Amino acid sequence: MGPFKLLIDGKLVDGDAVMDVVNPATEEVLSQCPRASKAQLDQAVAAAKAAFPAWSRTSMDERKAALVAIADVIQANAPELGRILTQEQGKPIGDAVGEAYGASAFFRYFASLDLPAKVLEDSPTRKVEQRRRPLGVIGAIVPWNFPLILMAFKVPAALLAGNTIVLKPAATTPLATLRLAELIKDLLPPGVLNVIADANDLGGELTKHPDVRKISFTGSTETGKKVMAGAAEALKRITLELGGNDAAIVLGDVDAKETAGKIFAGAFQNSGQVCIAVKRAYVHDSIYDAMCAELARLADEAVIGDGLEQGTQFGPLQNRMQYEKVLGIIEDARSHGTVIAGGGATPGKGYFIRPTIVRDITDGNRLVDEEQFGPVLPVIRFSDAGDAVARANASPWGLGGSIWSNDLDAAWDLAGQMDSGSVWINKHAELAPNIPFGGAKFSGLGTELGEEGLAEFTQLQIVNMAR
Repeated sequence: MGPFKLLIDGKLVDGDAVMDVVNPATEEVLSQCPRASKAQLDQAVAAAKAAFPAWSRTSMDERKAALVAIADVIQANAPELGRILTQEQGKPIGDAVGEAYGASAFFRYFASLDLPAKVLEDSPTRKVEQRRRPLGVIGAIVPWNFPLILMAFKVPAALLAGNTIVLKPAATTPLATLRLAELIKDLLPPGVLNVIADANDLGGELTKHPDVRKISFTGSTETGKKVMAGAAEALKRITLELGGNDAAIVLGDVDAKETAGKIFAGAFQNSGQVCIAVKRAYVHDSIYDAMCAELARLADEAVIGDGLEQGTQFGPLQNRMQYEKVLGIIEDARSHGTVIAGGGATPGKGYFIRPTIVRDITDGNRLVDEEQFGPVLPVIRFSDAGDAVARANASPWGLGGSIWSNDLDAAWDLAGQMDSGSVWINKHAELAPNIPFGGAKFSGLGTELGEEGLAEFTQLQIVNMAR
């Protein structure tokens, strides 16, 4: 596999060092990867800064054409990108290829948008116009759970707005992004998009770099706090999409078996490594036992394995640190609840943990209060819907949540009481490029996707002329 290169100022270059990328299904080295130095980061930022004036003056039609061309390349190479992604991230090959196709669709969506000037007043005494101007160099930092689709939350919007970019994928999943950079390097002028890889040592340098005007970061809350602190000195813009502890509140009027299947899918996609996965299920007392039994059945029947193997439904955890963290949370949960499915690692190589269901557990325990970010779901009993919402809202996080009920009016009312950036009714974790997405409380600042997400890559300017 490879060789892989960094993309700096339109050229594919070696890193000043190299690092290993490990396949989480085998624990073996998948490939060596170029590792950028601080000097190469500075070169990438300088290239983006030099490219900004010309790129910011290009027409919207030119930028849209570039986004469509990138979308075409991603779509044409989705099988290859997906195979690389499965091997470095662990997810099943169908999901990985689907992620690549999704990234292509996000580029196409942003190519359909505009940033038109708006006349706020046109009177005999004055004309006032609102404009959206590009910011400059954008630092985009992407995590390891969805390297391609989360890149596509940031890059097309930033480019369409007229910005230039330094993109840094996660240290454990850089390869699909580097391969994509190689495929599209000639579709943009040199320096407009630069892609570097690091060993978790350059994020702070990118964040505080004086020539970077905005950081768009997706990752943990604790790292997001560091990004915010690093950006403060230069008062640079930030968008932070951080952790979550999404609650699903299941009322007693639903079909337990049917709803359990949807809750299970919302909790265990990508082996639970999803910021908006169902991480807590509050289930009404009247259907609690039936829901737990069905969730346990689904967990017991789940097919766990290497994402390249046919029939695999759930792959490994992406890295050893997360694997050990989740195993520790499961062991703690044994003391506070009842494990009715899964409960530990699978034998042999790889960071595999079977889907785990824990019942008879309450708020105040690690599994309920923390973000597990892995394949384990606590099922919590409630009898009063208002109390369930209050318990869900007690979390410091507020990324997403869901209400499940056949009474749509009641569900709609409860959804409005949820303290989270997104609330779904009778579904969970549905995202689309045209629907704005962002978190409340410790789950982040700002918005991605949709017209609102595009606007966050711009500076609002008012031109006010006397007549």
